[in-house]
Parts: sequence; C-alpha cells; structure tokens
Amino acid sequence: MKIGVMGVGNILLKDEGFGVKLLYLLKAKYDFPENVVLIDGGTAGIFLSPEIDYLDKLLIVDVVKAKGKPGEIKIYEKEDFFIDRLPLKLSPHQLGLQEVLLLNEIKGTCPEDVKLIGIVPKSIETGTGLTPELEEKLPEVEKKVLEILKEWGVEPVLKEQPEDPNIWWEKRVKEV
Repeated sequence: MKIGVMGVGNILLKDEGFGVKLLYLLKAKYDFPENVVLIDGGTAGIFLSPEIDYLDKLLIVDVVKAKGKPGEIKIYEKEDFFIDRLPLKLSPHQLGLQEVLLLNEIKGTCPEDVKLIGIVPKSIETGTGLTPELEEKLPEVEKKVLEILKEWGVEPVLKEQPEDPNIWWEKRVKEV
C-alpha cells in the first residue's frame, strides 16, 4: 500500500506555510517506511496530480478558512472535497487540491482514502514564520498525523539523532 503525506501552503504568507513546515519537521524527526512518500505540495495546485497518481491513501496538512479560533484543528475526509463540505478557500492552491482530487478521480488514480488535517490560521499576511498560535500547534498536528498513519498501518520511527529541519525561509540572513 502506497501512502502519501503532503504539506501544502505558501511559506511567504505566515500561517499559510503551516503544512509545509510540518512536513519538514516530520522529515527531520522520523524515518518512514519505503511505502510512505512525503510530498512538499507548496502552492503547486493542479500540478500535484502526478504526485498522487496511484497512492492508496493520502494525508494532507494545510490551513483552512473555517469558523473557529486560530489554531483550531479540523479533520476532513475524501467525500468532503467532492460535496463541497470544505470551507471557503484561503488561497489558489486549495482550489487546486479539490481539482487535483477530481482530476485523479476521473483518471482512476485518486487515493481511496484522503484525509485533510486543516488548521485555522491567525494571519496570512505577507511574511515568513508562523504566528505563535499556530507554532504552538505543530506538536499536536504532528501527533494527529502519526495517529492517522498508525490507523493506516504505518508507524514512523523516531530518529536517534533528529536532523536540522532546515526551515530555510525562517532563517535570518546575517549582516555582512
């Protein structure tokens, strides 16, 4: 069974980069079995279609425009994408995700199981780095990712020596 974990978002719009940052943290902390692929979806939208071809299961992490306080976590299922249960879009890549899943459904290559872990942002203004409200939610969303993967029969192994996650967009350029 081929499983994908995808972090989506725009790292240049504060909390919009939540999904991508979480993906980098997962890569740095855990070893994943060969049947699990980690996908930096960024803002690729419709161009993600080939990335999910023939995945059996797909877990997406992204921010969502939904009622709730900043940092509130919401879980959506595959059918939510197809019957418009998802809240209004925050940015163009979210429209792309729905289109990608529909395109893959038509092609016969859509994962049978799709879950979206959505988190309500505080700010999607221009800037790098998450707001404190979302930064503090990273461990909780990480735990949810691991729980879902476990339900799917996958248990990533914590690395003895976690790597630097290389969150390059949050690093300050040193003055010369």
